[in-house]
Amino acid sequence: MIELTVNGTKRQMDVVVEMPLLWVLRDELGITSPKYGCGVAQCGACTVQIDGVAVRSCQAHIGEVAGKSVVTLEGLEKREQHPVLQAWIEHQVPQCGYCQTGQIMQAISLLDLISNPTDDEINQVMSGNLCRCGTYPRIRAAIHAAAAKKMAEK
Repeated sequence: MIELTVNGTKRQMDVVVEMPLLWVLRDELGITSPKYGCGVAQCGACTVQIDGVAVRSCQAHIGEVAGKSVVTLEGLEKREQHPVLQAWIEHQVPQCGYCQTGQIMQAISLLDLISNPTDDEINQVMSGNLCRCGTYPRIRAAIHAAAAKKMAEK
């Protein structure tokens, strides 16, 4: 049995240690926000946070995350009031929406590391999250807006 905390709830999984975290989340726990995109950690659609760090869940094996805390979009604290989610809505970021949960989880990690990022910092950190619809200008604007909201809350 492998134990980890998912969205604040301790879980025990009876799966092989090599199983990707993405499959555990989706197939074993029914958590659907992380998406399968490429399977090789190049697109970011499966991004979750493990102990507060953005990680591609398609390449994180469950055995490697045993005992850690995993947060998906469903597990964000104060989700309705979260500044990144509010900014995403205000800036109408999603088009098709497939990549957006990964984009959001990466953006949250970015703002946890850099409270007021520049365009270059946003581009660098977010470059591993692909958006086939090309909403990058809206993503960047939403990140700036979320940073401003977070700074105003302090």
